[in-house]
Amino acid sequence: MSGPAAGTADAATTTDVVCLGESMVTFLPSQPGRLADVPSFGRGIGGAESNVACALAAAGHRAAWVGRVGADGFGDHLVETIASYGVDTSAVRRDPVRPTGIYFRTATDRGTDTHEVAYYRAGSAASAMSPDNVPYEDLLAGRVLHLSGITAALSADCLALLRDLTSARPGRPLVSFDVNHRPHLWRCGDADASVLLELARRADLVFVGEDEAEEAWGIVGAEAIRAALPEPSVVVVKRGSAGATVFASGLRPGPRSSNVGGAEDAPGPRSSAGGAGFGPDTVTHVPALRVDVVAAVGAGDAFAAGFLSATLRGLPVRERVRHGHLMAAAVLTVPGDLTDPPARDHADRLAALDDDAWGRLRLGPGWTAADRAPEEVRTP
Repeated sequence: MSGPAAGTADAATTTDVVCLGESMVTFLPSQPGRLADVPSFGRGIGGAESNVACALAAAGHRAAWVGRVGADGFGDHLVETIASYGVDTSAVRRDPVRPTGIYFRTATDRGTDTHEVAYYRAGSAASAMSPDNVPYEDLLAGRVLHLSGITAALSADCLALLRDLTSARPGRPLVSFDVNHRPHLWRCGDADASVLLELARRADLVFVGEDEAEEAWGIVGAEAIRAALPEPSVVVVKRGSAGATVFASGLRPGPRSSNVGGAEDAPGPRSSAGGAGFGPDTVTHVPALRVDVVAAVGAGDAFAAGFLSATLRGLPVRERVRHGHLMAAAVLTVPGDLTDPPARDHADRLAALDDDAWGRLRLGPGWTAADRAPEEVRTP
């Protein structure tokens, strides 16, 4: 058993992954230091879900991003930049009243005490997304719908939208949910913990960091996280430098979603599978890579994109995690949130390494441009 995979029917015309969420214009510092001391900033883009869409499109998949931006120059920049990666942005809506969100950040890693982020997203166009104004026909048209907990924090309307999209419905695509716990975005006390747990339990595939599960839910350890999320077919627990552990449930014969299937081990969404039974978990742990980190921003989104890419291809769970690690390593070795992933044959070759060679692999800036495995992992 290798866990659920998205189907392959109508691959030439069907969108592989639809990503919904807010993307913002981000201003990156010209030098390290406090925001108060940085003299100038360069313009980029940032957004967990659009990052995933861009990475998937760059890896050769049909990806779409659905969002809401202002009728302003920043909105133009976002849509044009995301589209330049090959992402379908035709379902993005423009808000004539509310602005596009922006934010500034320092050059230091967000995990340090010196990291600063200044968000200007309250009342943004994206915060007005609701079940009444998003194009459901586009959201539900892909093989996978990718969501994150960030959207739920933007407004009550955004939360209502995510609850609706994760509810059981005929033909629902496989729902991928990245917990993405961002405490500073929530203004309702401890409501974020219960909301994120609720949404994760309604998804089919969940990405969650061991650290954020402890922070949000007080749950420690991969096994305890799986126990708190019994419903999803697949739970990917990201464990930082320790790697990632995947819990993938087995499948007994039963009906499948019309939008997900086509592989022998490919269940449709649990919540809409019409009573299909699921067997015990297969647990897969994959160590992390050694990476010479340039900047840690965007690595979680890249990991999700790599895992989803390999899932769309029907690869075994171990290779799915390894592709997640590799795509994260591509972003970790550049300054921004986005970069071109390694060529597919290059990534496949690295993902197929034996355990010893994988453990010896070390990746630094420029590694994605290599046309063969690094010297230290080649057989003499």
